[in-house]
Amino acid sequence: MLSKFIKEGDRIEITPMEAAESNGELRIRKYISRVETIVNEDTMEIAMPMEQSKLILLPVDGEFNLTIYAEKNLFQCFVRITDRYKSNNLYMLVVELTSNLRKVQRREFYRYSCALEMASRTLEEEEIRAIESKIPYTLQPGLPLKRSVIVDISGGGLRFISNHQYEIGSLLYCSYYLLKDGEKKLYEVTGRVLAVKELENRPGTFEHRVEYYNINSDTREEIIRFIFEEERKERRKQNG
Repeated sequence: MLSKFIKEGDRIEITPMEAAESNGELRIRKYISRVETIVNEDTMEIAMPMEQSKLILLPVDGEFNLTIYAEKNLFQCFVRITDRYKSNNLYMLVVELTSNLRKVQRREFYRYSCALEMASRTLEEEEIRAIESKIPYTLQPGLPLKRSVIVDISGGGLRFISNHQYEIGSLLYCSYYLLKDGEKKLYEVTGRVLAVKELENRPGTFEHRVEYYNINSDTREEIIRFIFEEERKERRKQNG
């Protein structure tokens, strides 16, 4: 799989799966590296990243998101560091894929296919004014919600199908559960409807594509973490 799409020398962007705290804020660090050797179809050696001439000693057993800038395409995968060593004055990391290699559009979050129940509604005018003015607000409770099913989810948004249709550009309140540390956690997010279409083979059923709106970094990273965990479970099943 790797040798078909990736070659030695390709640039890599390494992102930790969890945010790090800096000056009281959670920040996502990104490190630059390159492919040194493709060991087999699930393993490669990459250069230890550096920052301001200092080596970044990423930990063995650490789990990371890799974005690989191949010659013509951009790929993404999740990996685990299995070893690190020095050879001929070069510091190396051995990484093993824990997900499939995915082709992605530039600046696009990886989308995970799923089937998750969701409740949603359009935001009230005062809620929208508060969000757009960046004023602290509380969502109005008790308003009727419509049921739908999320069919894919990412750190950037989600796609769902329903028997009702929202207007393009409308802002939605979306509520759904994801597993976090083995327990269900409720996520309440707002999103903007980017596209709507009626399914050809299912009249009266509509597909909506939604981009998160004003989502905080903690929530986004928890969603990405959920996707990573589910992808890893599926890979384990595939490998028996």
